[in-house]
Amino acid sequence: METSDVFQSLRYASAGTSGAPMSAPRICMPTWRNFAHKAFRCALYEAQDVLREIDDVDMIPLDLTWAARVPEAWLRNPLYHDVTRKIMFANLGLKKVRLRRKYDLFVAVCNTYWDLPYINAIDNWREHCKVSVCWIDEMWAAAIAGYKHWLHALKQFDYVFMGCHGSVGALARAANRPCYWLPAGIDTLRFSAFPHPPARVIDVYSIGRRHEGVHLELLRESLRDRLFYVHDSLGAANANVYDYRQHRQMYANFARRSRYFLVASAKMNANYETHGQIEIGHRYFEGAAAGAIMVGEAPNCDAYRQLFDWPDAVVTIQPDGSDTMAVLNDLSADQERSADIRMRNSRESLLRHDWGYRWTEMFRVAGVDPPRRWPARQKRLGDLADQITGMRAVTTH
Repeated sequence: METSDVFQSLRYASAGTSGAPMSAPRICMPTWRNFAHKAFRCALYEAQDVLREIDDVDMIPLDLTWAARVPEAWLRNPLYHDVTRKIMFANLGLKKVRLRRKYDLFVAVCNTYWDLPYINAIDNWREHCKVSVCWIDEMWAAAIAGYKHWLHALKQFDYVFMGCHGSVGALARAANRPCYWLPAGIDTLRFSAFPHPPARVIDVYSIGRRHEGVHLELLRESLRDRLFYVHDSLGAANANVYDYRQHRQMYANFARRSRYFLVASAKMNANYETHGQIEIGHRYFEGAAAGAIMVGEAPNCDAYRQLFDWPDAVVTIQPDGSDTMAVLNDLSADQERSADIRMRNSRESLLRHDWGYRWTEMFRVAGVDPPRRWPARQKRLGDLADQITGMRAVTTH
C-alpha cells in the first residue's frame, strides 16, 4: 500500500467510514492532483477529500498524455493571448475521459481560472450531470476586465462560486450571470489540537507571505535564543510537494504545536495583483482551527468581520514589528486570556469553518440535496466543540 493510500485509509477510519461509497456516486468531481503538485493547491485537494468523506463522489483523477511530464504552467500558457476565444474549450494535453453514468452534480474546484481548461478532458460531462458548479478560489476584481477571452466559458456552468468576497460583484457583471461567495475553509478534524492538545513547543510559526519588519524582529529574538521561531526559508507556495496529504498533515502538526501563528491579508504585499482589494487568506482558517493565537493583521473587510467576529480572533501587531515582542510578552503573561483565545479559536472553527459547512452551503444554493454523511461529521464537530467548552469550564474553577 502506498503512503498516500495509508493516509486516506486512516482518515476514513477516523471518520467512521470505510472509504467505499455507501451507494452509487451522485457527484462527479475532476481533480488535477496527479499532475498539479504546487503547495498552494493542497488546501483545495483537502476540501475535495472532505466531500468524499461526507458524500458519494466519483473523483476523476485527470492526468497528462505525455510520457515525459511537462511543467503544469505550460498547459495554460495559450490562455493569455487567446483572441479566438476557443482555447478555453480545448483539451490541453490531458488524457481523455468519457463518463459512463449519470450524476446529480458536477463540481469543478479551481484555484484560479487557469484550471478551467482541464475539465475539457472530460468530453461529455455536461450531458451526464444534471447540475454543474464551478468554484474559483482566487480572482482579483481589478483583473477581471482583462479576462474577456475566457469569461464566456463560465456559461457552461449552472452556478459559479468565488472565494474572494470583493470579486463576486465584478465577476457577475463581467460574465453577466449570478455569482456567489463561498469562502475558504479547513479540515478542522485534521487541524484541531483537541481533545488531546500536544505541547506547544513552537513559540511563533510563520508560513507564506509576511511583513518584513515583524519577521526581522522575531528573527533577532530567535538568534538570541529567546524564542523558537519557525518560518519559511524558500518560496514554499510554488514548490512541488511529494504528497499533498502528507504536506497538509505536517503543516497541521506544526500549527497544533505553535503558541502564536502569524497572519496577514491575502497577498498583502502583491498590490500589482490586488490593487488594494483586501481578502482573507487561508492562514486565518488554519491558525484558528489549530487553536493557535493568531497575531498580525485583522483584515479590514466585510468577509473577515463576518467570519471571524469573536473576541481576539486576531491579536493585532504593527507591520513594522515595533510592538511584536511587547504584544507576545503580554499574552504570555496573561495565561487565562491566552487559554481563552486558543479554545475560542478552536471551538468557533469546528462550528463554522469546516469544509463540510462550505459544501453544504454550495449544495443549498445549487438546489442539491445536502451531503449524505454530513450529519455524522457535523455531530463529531459539535461534540468536539462541546468538549472544548467543558475543558475550559474545568480549568476556570
